[in-house]
Amino acid sequence: MHHQTTDWLAGLAAFVADRRATHPPRAADAPAAAAAERAIVAAGLTSWFDDWAAVTDARRRWARADAAAGRDPDPAFVVTTSAGGIEAAAAALGGGHPIAAAEARRIVAVTELEYRLWCIRRPDEGHLRHVNHWTWVKTSVPPQRAAEFAAHPLGLGEAYWLHRVGTAGAGAADRRDCHLWKWNGRHAALLQAFVREGRVAHFVAPKRPGDGD
Repeated sequence: MHHQTTDWLAGLAAFVADRRATHPPRAADAPAAAAAERAIVAAGLTSWFDDWAAVTDARRRWARADAAAGRDPDPAFVVTTSAGGIEAAAAALGGGHPIAAAEARRIVAVTELEYRLWCIRRPDEGHLRHVNHWTWVKTSVPPQRAAEFAAHPLGLGEAYWLHRVGTAGAGAADRRDCHLWKWNGRHAALLQAFVREGRVAHFVAPKRPGDGD
């Protein structure tokens, strides 16, 4: 990593640590749902780390192809996710996945709010210093969207979940995907991978108390 990248990443880690000291994460209101969400994100992260060579190779090719932009060919990686996703990432980085553990020095998992606040302070337009990988589960899908998923009708007490995942800053490896799940109050089940949605931001998580401070 370029020294500017190392400095940017260290600054993000310090900023997040300071913020969490004053804005500690809330305990999950529904432990079973939180565990299911964490498992979904964990599985997605495993798949992403399995593809690590393809992602990093694509980033290097992009950096070389547009050398004048000054993109670091060996950037930092910022995983934006939910509180449960941060736990899943920590497990992977701590030895749960060999590639994640080997590359842990340049990977940090944060919430979308933490990421956005840091990028206001230290913008990295054009992803010169970092690649952003997002992975989170929308567990509050509005009822009016049910028509989009008519091919997968729900049973009594079931709800749709959307696992949104993507990457930005990796050149040809950039992606934006969404997978449809259902939750029945006990466990989650995949209904359809790679569903198409309308225009949505890559992360629009519901606010929680303290998030807007």
